[in-house]
Amino acid sequence: MIEFSQVTKQYGKVKALDSISFSLSKGRIIGLFGPNGAGKSTALKLIAGLSRPDRGKVEVDGQNPQAAKSKIAYLPEVDYLYPWMTIEGAACFIKAFYPDWDEHKYKELMHFLNLEPDMKINKISKGQRSKAKLLLAVSRRASYLLLDEPLSGVDILSREEIINTLIRDYREGEQTIVIATHEIGEVENLVDEVVFVKRGKIVLKQEAEVIRQERGKSLVETMKELMKGE
Repeated sequence: MIEFSQVTKQYGKVKALDSISFSLSKGRIIGLFGPNGAGKSTALKLIAGLSRPDRGKVEVDGQNPQAAKSKIAYLPEVDYLYPWMTIEGAACFIKAFYPDWDEHKYKELMHFLNLEPDMKINKISKGQRSKAKLLLAVSRRASYLLLDEPLSGVDILSREEIINTLIRDYREGEQTIVIATHEIGEVENLVDEVVFVKRGKIVLKQEAEVIRQERGKSLVETMKELMKGE
């Protein structure tokens, strides 16, 4: 379980997260939705142990995130892969650090995503780089998979392959996937639970199906209603 208790994170005068408290259950796909600048990426960095709260506490399975890093695979929005590396070189680099690397899964997904081991990062398209980043994150058997804007700037065919990879590889009940995005149309049917974030605060946390039934609206429509004035 992921738990935030009265968490505040500030950059200068800007409160990226403003005293938020919530928990995310294990073994589910969770949407962390909101506009750019809402605090989604900050929340993921805190879960991944790449940043620390100014106030409050973040825990992953009762541990601080730095102690739980081996359970967490994090895919940032930024292009973090070294441009001179091949996909295989990047894979060798990552698997040296994480004992949960699954080589069989890596090779299967490589084929599924239409990638080649000798593809050089600086020679492939943005869509292929996004697929390569996903490949490297998902090839670990991590308990928690954190995805920051996984579809941002990606062409429609690559988006479909990325979504199909998540569906294909998801271990229901065993793995928790958190998808932080403002582009929710293509992932709204994936998520079990939704957390809507606005200006560093939680404005709604609910089961996706309950939102549809009680509000009579899609998640896209619900977000538009909640984010009015943004």
